[in-house]
Amino acid sequence: MIALSTLVCVVLACVCVQIAPAVAQVKGTVTEGNINPLRIAIPPFVPGNPQDGELSGNVSSVIAADLERSGLFAPLDPASYIEQISDPNKAPRMPDWQAISAQVLLVGRAGTLPDGRVKAEFRLWDPYTAKQLAGQQFAVRADSWRRLGHIIADAVYERMTGDKGYFDTRVVFIDETGAKDNRVKRLAVMDQDGFNLRVLTQGKDLILTPRFSPANQTIVYTAYEKGNPHVFMQDLVSGQRQLLGNFDGMTFAPRFSPDGGRVLFSLQQGGSSSIFEYDVGSRQSRQITASKAIDTGPSYSPDQRQIVFESDRDGTQQLFLMNADGSGQRRLSTGDGRYSTPVWSPRGDLIAFTKMVDGRFLIGVMRPDGSGERILTGGYHNEGPTWAPNGRVLMFFRESQGASGGPKLFTVDLTGYNERQIPTPHFGSDPAWSPRIN
Repeated sequence: MIALSTLVCVVLACVCVQIAPAVAQVKGTVTEGNINPLRIAIPPFVPGNPQDGELSGNVSSVIAADLERSGLFAPLDPASYIEQISDPNKAPRMPDWQAISAQVLLVGRAGTLPDGRVKAEFRLWDPYTAKQLAGQQFAVRADSWRRLGHIIADAVYERMTGDKGYFDTRVVFIDETGAKDNRVKRLAVMDQDGFNLRVLTQGKDLILTPRFSPANQTIVYTAYEKGNPHVFMQDLVSGQRQLLGNFDGMTFAPRFSPDGGRVLFSLQQGGSSSIFEYDVGSRQSRQITASKAIDTGPSYSPDQRQIVFESDRDGTQQLFLMNADGSGQRRLSTGDGRYSTPVWSPRGDLIAFTKMVDGRFLIGVMRPDGSGERILTGGYHNEGPTWAPNGRVLMFFRESQGASGGPKLFTVDLTGYNERQIPTPHFGSDPAWSPRIN
């Protein structure tokens, strides 16, 4: 038995900041219990053209917001800046940035190109060695200018942490409106920070559990058409969608394989449900589990050799592990309570889950062998974790109580300390993170 208080107190791969004599860099440890974010100065980007003042300032604001939200960076107050950057290609006056204790300095320029695209360039400096740590330039369509900020934030995050960034990504989720007893649920997609929201369905049919392909901008989801749930696949670029197979029974809980070539889902027939796999290319399916229980929520390991899933075969919802062909099925969860919605980290080192115990819904992680269970956050109703593509942050939804309550989207990092709400215009549930946008 693992006590909840013990789970909460276990330190989880916390991130601390160490400043070497030369280069300031975020370092990861497994022993530290506190977080010291990196102090970064991000002066407003210089306009590429006289008319680009608003654009350039907005791009640098997106970068600052992304990095601050990660919990690993602390953007300094611009009012404290001594030097005003007018030429990002000129070396800054390093003593001015040392004086305000900036551990790293990001300068840049953003503007409109003759062909209508928008371009941004940046330079990342260590004020204590006067060395440039990174420098790149990017161009995107004018209507995608926020991507410039996300792309640069990813570059800074990777240079300073050693991990890939996760800011230039999208999230598909369920946009919910209306009274609690008559909620309209629509499929929607947005940037990971809540901007650029686009509604994909109009709420005619109930939509549940959308999931992104790790390989491209394709999603699968469950839709109740004519009263029965079936799994559909939809291309976000063309808008084309197709029914995933033609099965005699209800299909639900889909999830792509890591290579995007297959989809795991559940098929309910009678009083039980089994896990199936659908090959996207050949459109052939095969059954993986066959029991009298409810087997659902399957998720592949990154190497596609194993599958974690939930089942009530032992009397309550628990997590189980099996080989990709269905062999070697064994129970994974050992703590008190019920476990559901398992999802394997893209890094392969952890499995996230929802846990229900003592009337609370908790979001936690455990190692693939079932050890090291740790609770990251809890509340009245937390559910549906999804991993950022770098495997360092989870998004989930939290339901609030009361007649006017509803679900909202949140993120939490693997320390459990950095929890943030993601703004959405309405209620939101069932998030799924996209891969990084190419």
